[in-house]
Amino acid sequence: MGDRAQRVKGKAEETKGRVKRETGVASGRPGTETRGAGEELKGKARNAVGKTRSAAKKNTR
Repeated sequence: MGDRAQRVKGKAEETKGRVKRETGVASGRPGTETRGAGEELKGKARNAVGKTRSAAKKNTR
């Protein structure tokens, strides 16, 4: 997977997790809130990996 695609997927997953987490908070469902927070962190990590790969490519040119 390319670095840009990884960043896009990471951002999408982060957003999805944030929405799920906020829905869990609003509805009082701690399980949904926890799963959403996990997805949000997973998305942030994927986005960070994509950014690192982009920077590495840029520096090796």
